[in-house]
Amino acid sequence: MENEENNTFSATRRVIGIGETVLDILFKDDQPQKAVPGGSTFNSIVSLGRAGVPCVMVTEAGGDHIGEIICRFLRENGVSSEYVCTHENVKSHVSLAFLDEHNDAQYIFYKDHASVSLDGPLPTMLPTDVVLFGSFFAVNPAIRPVVGGLLRDARKAGAWLYYDVNFRKNHIADLPDVAASIEENMALSDVVRGSMDDFGYLYDLHDGDAIYRRVSPMCNTLILTDGARQIRVYSPQGCETYPVKTIETVSTVGAGDNFNAGYIYAMLQGFDDHASRIAMAQRWSQDVCRQLGNNISDELVRELKAGM
Repeated sequence: MENEENNTFSATRRVIGIGETVLDILFKDDQPQKAVPGGSTFNSIVSLGRAGVPCVMVTEAGGDHIGEIICRFLRENGVSSEYVCTHENVKSHVSLAFLDEHNDAQYIFYKDHASVSLDGPLPTMLPTDVVLFGSFFAVNPAIRPVVGGLLRDARKAGAWLYYDVNFRKNHIADLPDVAASIEENMALSDVVRGSMDDFGYLYDLHDGDAIYRRVSPMCNTLILTDGARQIRVYSPQGCETYPVKTIETVSTVGAGDNFNAGYIYAMLQGFDDHASRIAMAQRWSQDVCRQLGNNISDELVRELKAGM
């Protein structure tokens, strides 16, 4: 990365995150270790903001103390909170993450998807924008008219869209109501990123080639992850594979979110090949796994700003 005097980030090349916010409370051996604002897209956007990328977050939060923490956390990390829709007399969402012996998290969520509302100001999409979105927030029927409209506006404007499917097992019962929105999201995107688990839940498919055959009519660039197994990137040029480096982990919370952020960071830096983007994505993902938190470390931020 170039120094601040020659920073490659244009003030008009912003990243717009569309996703949920929660307060993550992390547990180890059933004891609380840390509480930090989170959410899949939220984690990505905060890390990008920490790295100096102009970012805004489109989300909603309760008009409570947790909502204040979330908005302040965004601003402290260089992300605009202008499009955070807060509602008085509504409680913010909470997530409990229980780390197992491998430091992988099992989640319990305390939130009411039916009460989610996006009725505040929304950004005007520009051709220079990058839009990152995903998880159930991107298909939730309660707000799909607003989110779908934003995504279609972004596509029409010529923005670049990255969709992280991130479909969790606890939403399988909702699949009949959201399947069409998931596939519309894929069709609107330049890159789709999903895990083997995601496509197992969605299509009962467990073979990478079969998954790409299903996805490619909607989006021809697919990043397929599979935990500690190799990463596959499918495109019209074929399939490229990348090994996943084994590291000592403190927590895997935010690993996939920061993978997304690192990929987008590399794209904004001008890397136009999959190998360079995946290398940066893994660097960010591994960094967050070495600490108890959802975002890239101060050390990595310093390295990025120093051009290392």
